[in-house]
Amino acid sequence: MDFNFRDTAVAFQSHSDASLRRSHWLFKTLASPALVKAGKAVTLWALAWKLPIKGIIRSTVFRQFCGGETVVACKPVAQRNWELGVGSILDYSVEGQMDKAAYDQTTEMTLQTLALAASEDAVPLGVFKVTGLADTGVLEKVSAELPLTGEEQAAWERAQARVDRICKYAHQVGVPVMLDAEETWIQKAIDDLAYAAMQRYNREKVIVFNTIQCYLTGGLDHLKQALALANAEGYGVGIKFVRGAYMEKERERAKALGYPSPIQPDKAHTDAEFDACVAHMISALGTPDSGANLAFMIGSHNEESAEKAAQQLLAAGWKPEEAPVWFAQLYGMSDHISFIMAHHGFRVAKYLPFGPIDKVMPYLFRRAEENTSVKGQTGRELGLIQAELKRRRAARA
Repeated sequence: MDFNFRDTAVAFQSHSDASLRRSHWLFKTLASPALVKAGKAVTLWALAWKLPIKGIIRSTVFRQFCGGETVVACKPVAQRNWELGVGSILDYSVEGQMDKAAYDQTTEMTLQTLALAASEDAVPLGVFKVTGLADTGVLEKVSAELPLTGEEQAAWERAQARVDRICKYAHQVGVPVMLDAEETWIQKAIDDLAYAAMQRYNREKVIVFNTIQCYLTGGLDHLKQALALANAEGYGVGIKFVRGAYMEKERERAKALGYPSPIQPDKAHTDAEFDACVAHMISALGTPDSGANLAFMIGSHNEESAEKAAQQLLAAGWKPEEAPVWFAQLYGMSDHISFIMAHHGFRVAKYLPFGPIDKVMPYLFRRAEENTSVKGQTGRELGLIQAELKRRRAARA
């Protein structure tokens, strides 16, 4: 199968000319770290002073990277994607909320996304961050196996109950749900929650997914251990593979506290770890008649990784639409991967962040800063958009 990731007519078929021009302007802005830094400062200042800038945000960066402010508002975007064979994963992207009311609110919003997914083919999976449901200090102590105070123990039990409520509901309605990976110092608690939920809810089919970040060392070993435990206990495994999103924070903390950095030494090692993990999972999945109770997501903006995994699945005898595998990218980015993969019949989904504009801004700023730090990402987006704008002008001439 030939994957032409430079076929911009297919890649940008969901975009109008106006949408493409807006994307072009945004990615030119993201190409400048200085502009990103200045824009963040000005926006936070304007929001703090309650200046009327939400309209500008809504029509620019929010429209590019988010589906809407509510679950219902995301439905038209999800439907447009689905008409072109691409699903949507509604991600309640409110960050930095740190009280019981906020944790309960995130739980309710996650349940709403799963309820929508249960009735809409356009939304094939759900997702949540455990830090949206639990105090990071408690997660850190649990991960380090430190004793909890009475208050902390009660908070931890509430967090466990929230996670179980989400996963139990996902099981009831038959919608797979993913636990996102986070910083290493809280990840063990998240892993424990994920694998405990798998033991409860992945008996008949894969409902609960954990996430492995391959920019960390030891990802392949983690995967092998997870598969071995599941095989011994008789439940299915779901894994989302990503490269990762907390590189600078991880390195700075390791340096400050004097322990070895958990980050891969360079991008080449990260890419190799990612591809090795995916290849191992495909090998464990086997052929269509093997009956393995496994499913996974390849969360990648890397063309080579996507194509390599697709070819390996085809070589194992899987038809694109039948493999229990999703390819995923962020909404507003890497459309050339998403829509080309969908064009060839593979299961593809876009992460579709949503939430109130002022509360989603921390997520959007983090995403903007990550874009400026990923070598070649913004330039590639710009080049493809420019090529499609040029192709459309030539077609009209």
